[in-house]
Amino acid sequence: MSDPVDLAQAREEEQRAAALADQALRAAQVRGTGESAVCCDGCGTTIPEARRVALPGVRLCVDCQRDAEWEEARRSANGMRGAA
Repeated sequence: MSDPVDLAQAREEEQRAAALADQALRAAQVRGTGESAVCCDGCGTTIPEARRVALPGVRLCVDCQRDAEWEEARRSANGMRGAA
């Protein structure tokens, strides 16, 4: 029979693995594939070439990407994932 602490640790590990998998999936969706945008879809500023090369399919500058990830995290924390 499992100890309650062991059960809690196992559950925490499962939740952490699920969260990491979800984060990786969202990152892949944001990155996309193919040709990167020259100008940010969010604000119109030029996306540096190094970023376009490092992240194929990138559509946002660093600032807009940070804001988008912050907003997604806020929605997730409020149980509103995917809500517009």
